[in-house]
Amino acid sequence: MKVLQVSAEIFPLLKTGGLADIAGALPIALNASGCAVRVLLPGFAPILADLQSDSVLTELTAPWGERVQLRQGVLGSLGIAAYVIDAPDLYARAGTPYEDAQRQAHHDNHLRFALLGWVAAQLACGLDSHWRPAVVHSHDWHAALTSAYLAFGPTQGRRVASVYTVHNLAYQGVFAPIHFFDLGLPTQAFSVNGLEFHGQLSFMKAGLYYADHITTVSPTYAREIQTPEQGCGLDGLLRSRAHELSGILNAVDEAVWNPATDATIPAAFDAKKPAGKALCKAALQQQLGLAVKPDVPLFGLVSRLTEQKGLYLVLAVLDELIARGGQLVVLGTGDAALEDAFLARAAAHPQAVSVRIGYDEAHAHRIFAATDVTLVPSRFEPCGLTQMYGFKYGSLPLVHRVGGLADTVVDCALENLADETANGFVFDAFTPEALARAMRRAWALYERKSEWRNVRQRAMQQSLGWNKAAAQYVALYHRLLS
Repeated sequence: MKVLQVSAEIFPLLKTGGLADIAGALPIALNASGCAVRVLLPGFAPILADLQSDSVLTELTAPWGERVQLRQGVLGSLGIAAYVIDAPDLYARAGTPYEDAQRQAHHDNHLRFALLGWVAAQLACGLDSHWRPAVVHSHDWHAALTSAYLAFGPTQGRRVASVYTVHNLAYQGVFAPIHFFDLGLPTQAFSVNGLEFHGQLSFMKAGLYYADHITTVSPTYAREIQTPEQGCGLDGLLRSRAHELSGILNAVDEAVWNPATDATIPAAFDAKKPAGKALCKAALQQQLGLAVKPDVPLFGLVSRLTEQKGLYLVLAVLDELIARGGQLVVLGTGDAALEDAFLARAAAHPQAVSVRIGYDEAHAHRIFAATDVTLVPSRFEPCGLTQMYGFKYGSLPLVHRVGGLADTVVDCALENLADETANGFVFDAFTPEALARAMRRAWALYERKSEWRNVRQRAMQQSLGWNKAAAQYVALYHRLLS
């Protein structure tokens, strides 16, 4: 079965969040399951630089008149066949894929990502005469117009199934309605049964409305986004498509996230031979100027620094954490107020708190390898990969019971310890008090060394790879095509 995956980023070439990890791992897992997957990506510099044995498939004129080239080749870092849109005027920019160096959205993002969906539809309709997909699988708002272009495009009598995956409903790709006229879609597409969203133009809504099937990244989140509380104004549409909506839990690339083979950490370890974890902890404490204390819990926070991630809760309980002798390591970037608040706490308590603003993949690995507890107190969390990375590296997750966090973390309550299902710490109410209670449970278990080791070993031995999720996607593809 030929599958075209459409996304704006892909690990290890270009990453701003968990989307890239999934976009990089899922095609490999699908190929191992018998699919033939190719990826379509925008021509950002790291992606073009990795494209090997490449050639120009064709030149195209976008609906708004811009001339672009479509290149094909193989991504050397992944060994995956790829199409890459070579459009320097759109993609050769400073900043992130979505924002400029001043953290302002690029003024023409509607064109930059409409092009991604439009080219995907052209490929689905036979642009490459040697390879035509049976399924087009697009990810998040950046690729959401794929489904709309397919709905109104010429399929030449051949069935092409479209799957759209929501990674975070809060990021919707909403633009002024005047930009609709650049997209080359018929006027009926700008309606309540289409792209129109409270008078604006919503890329996300296009994916939700026109795709044959919608998936999201955990079963709990699939239910949550059908409610007014987490539906972000789209819950009515999602409820109307409940029979075409499913949650498939994300997974971890266990070739990348494996402390037994990870070259970025100072000492290797695994569930049965965990001694190297203590060496990783001491090395990170020393590197960051923290007090080198082996017997106090070290908490880790690797996250976008945004309100969604529940970080004001962490700031509210940080004094208690420090007073009890604990330590906190933070890595992330985001809201300036949160960055400043964490930096101020690190300056006031340099032996207990370390903060690095930005994102560093190798440093993230070292944090998971060194820490005892991974904090994920998100207000909402579609799936979360952070808690899974914590599992793999023996850093027990402490999470708010939402989305994929609820699907993966079992609290260390007495009954769960007794039946050996516990693998972390969970709080229900989104309040500092609830987080503080969960933190005290983590502290109490940490002081019971034998029980802590048992829970940590169980957490590390969980199977979190892509085999199960890939099988679910393959079954979905077959069902849509039949």
